[in-house]
Amino acid sequence: KCWRTGMPKPAISADSHITETPTLYIDNIDPKFRDIAPRVMDDPVRGQVYVIDGMKDTIPMSLVAAAGKDPSTLSTRGAKFDDLHRGGWDPKAREADQDRDKVVAEIIYPSVGMVLCNHPDFAYKRACFDAYNRWLKDFCDGLPNRLYGMPQIVMETPESGIEEIRKAKDMGFKGVMMPGNPGHEDYHHKDYDRFWDAVVEMEMPVSFHILTSKNDNLRDYRGPKINAFQTIIRGNQDLIGTFIFGGVFERHPELKLVCVEADAGWAPHFMYRMDHAYKRHRYWMKCDELAQLPSEFFRQNVYMTFQDDWTAFQLREHMNIKRLLWANDFPHSDATWPRSQEMLAEHTADMTEWEKDRILHDNVVELSGLTIH
Repeated sequence: KCWRTGMPKPAISADSHITETPTLYIDNIDPKFRDIAPRVMDDPVRGQVYVIDGMKDTIPMSLVAAAGKDPSTLSTRGAKFDDLHRGGWDPKAREADQDRDKVVAEIIYPSVGMVLCNHPDFAYKRACFDAYNRWLKDFCDGLPNRLYGMPQIVMETPESGIEEIRKAKDMGFKGVMMPGNPGHEDYHHKDYDRFWDAVVEMEMPVSFHILTSKNDNLRDYRGPKINAFQTIIRGNQDLIGTFIFGGVFERHPELKLVCVEADAGWAPHFMYRMDHAYKRHRYWMKCDELAQLPSEFFRQNVYMTFQDDWTAFQLREHMNIKRLLWANDFPHSDATWPRSQEMLAEHTADMTEWEKDRILHDNVVELSGLTIH
């Protein structure tokens, strides 16, 4: 499994997922929440779905683990947990999935946990995240140096967030997954400066995954339903703008923010648009003076993961190549698994070995301090 000096470095997925087992939360949650813990239930129409107390929408298991399926067969109905990719919850099975896709390691994010980010009850959410993080540690320990979990934190207040970051680091995690919306003010508020200082001091990059902000959903759309798919990266774009225009990166230049699964090909125009807004409209639209243009903060502080985003590879020179992170998104429906290498051969054909190594391997190793064998 080792790679040799002088050989192309093996691919690492900077964004992969687990499939929460039917009893993950029930088995690991604080006992006083056990009766209302998230769980799998049988729906007569949709098959098995995850049900979360206090949230109206259920989560169909079918798309959570649809990697490798023909797109024409994708559906929100009929899935049974026992029929899903076993590698979604079994680390030994996951090793075979990685080998099949020629991926040497993965950064692991949740599936049901993304929806939980928007639960209105912070005590309930904390109990769920604590349960998930305990399970996640065991999952990753089952395949060391190939699975690196991204634990979830609640962020009810800056003070509680610092304790959550410290706990995650003590558990051996390399970063944290943030909810799109905190419980106190917004992330650019100066009350959070002590939190960002702690994040930098503890060397814990913060990740924002799509579908974890309040305005990330597939219900609000215009025109045909498929148009909703175009909206799900907007939450991450809004977060990046909040951090840049709100001066967070200026006050904390060493802070590392990872924009997860929102693609990257849009970034050059987004940076231009931010610079244009700052140069021409900051006076009447009320933006504090920044020491450098928004695009420079973007290039320095923002990392982006993407799968088969052809434009990201084509426009890499218009971004910071050291901030681009390839991913396979296994086992979700957007996954490039098990044909990632075939796709990468085409998408990286005009790239130098240095560029390939940076985007497919080195960037995520340096970002998260990974140990790869």
